[in-house]
Amino acid sequence: MRSTVKLKRMRLATLVLALALSAMQTGAQTPEKLAASWDAEHISRMMPSDMRQPDVKKYLDQLKKLGLKVDQVGLSFQNREIYQVEWGKGPLKIFMWSQMHGDEPTATAALMDMFTYLAKHQADPAIKQMASALTIRAVPMLNPDGAEMYQRRSSQDIDINRDAIDLKTPEARLLKQLRDAWQPDVGFNLHNQQSLTTIDHSPYQATISLLVVYGDAAKTTTPGLERNARVASAIANALIKFIPGHIGRYSDEYTPNAFGDNFTAWGTPTILIETGALHGKDEMFLVKLNFIAFLTALESIASGREKNESLLPYQSLIENGSGVLVNYIFRDANVVNIAPTAPPSASIGVADIACVTERRRASFVAPTNIRAMGTLGGLRGLEEYDASGFYVVQRFGRTRTGELAELLFYKRDRTIDWTAADLEKQFPPDAIFSDGKWFKGAGVVPKK
Repeated sequence: MRSTVKLKRMRLATLVLALALSAMQTGAQTPEKLAASWDAEHISRMMPSDMRQPDVKKYLDQLKKLGLKVDQVGLSFQNREIYQVEWGKGPLKIFMWSQMHGDEPTATAALMDMFTYLAKHQADPAIKQMASALTIRAVPMLNPDGAEMYQRRSSQDIDINRDAIDLKTPEARLLKQLRDAWQPDVGFNLHNQQSLTTIDHSPYQATISLLVVYGDAAKTTTPGLERNARVASAIANALIKFIPGHIGRYSDEYTPNAFGDNFTAWGTPTILIETGALHGKDEMFLVKLNFIAFLTALESIASGREKNESLLPYQSLIENGSGVLVNYIFRDANVVNIAPTAPPSASIGVADIACVTERRRASFVAPTNIRAMGTLGGLRGLEEYDASGFYVVQRFGRTRTGELAELLFYKRDRTIDWTAADLEKQFPPDAIFSDGKWFKGAGVVPKK
């Protein structure tokens, strides 16, 4: 019953967004046109997770050639340059920052594409209006040391996003200094969340999650926060065309030492945008979604369109959840475990096998590990297979949680000596699942 209620809530949220979308004012800068512009003009060519600071510097050089103001504003703990990009001459100040966690790169690439679009389309009426209404400053890749190592924390092993009060890191001190000196009116805090984050406890990935960030535990509202909620509605309206059912709301639990909460407390009401994943789509699709979200938000503020936005599309977003989704599940597998005793022996039991792929750079092999085994009716897989007709044995060692998912599949009508010295060679498997893909026998094990 609980899952049925949740599903109805999700469908209602999608319907609300769809109705709001149909009521949007028709303008030159529609989500569809923005998507087409990104397809034709984006300068982000490498997968964001492969970017390091030298790659960002190359993108910034392209922005300079387009006439944008690009300045070095600080140094990381390991003396890597940190830059700020500026565009527009308007009175309303917008401040955006990305990749304060080194392994959260999607928005960094999207900012490069956003500024490219603004520079190339400055003759368009909507962009002219934005330039006269807004001044936008952005710090892409606040944590270049973490980006170099592709890790969340800084090179001091500190989470910069939990350093807003202590200011132990030079990156945190820089971010606060930039805010305090300029006093921006709106902040955009840009992150990535785990790829298996879901909409509530459903099996639907939270591809984009939004949050209007309060500045205190009491969740005191202000005109700036109310404006941001309408802007978040505009973003949701724009993205529903591309990811219906995959837009969530990030938890609004107050975090007293986090930058988003403190930006709002210091006088810069902030919108958090968290990018997850969508099965079957790559990182560049996520960059495009961010590009659409950023430009939709900026246009809605510059034109004043946000004043006419309903709060319902944002308020109806369902909060993120986790713990119910894995990358792969092999259902009802006949699991073979080989005991390395003398003489060796084998036991067979029926179980579901759930596997999760770790986060890695796009150019790296991402290990896939066995997360759980047993009767896993409460878990859902992005891909599920019916393994009831197969024996499944771990390629190296025992089939158990925590091990790499290097799985050999044998049809049950075969006779196999599980204690053979070189099992894989003497008894070639019908299918091999390795590194999160079918190394052999793709399609042999049926999908559910």
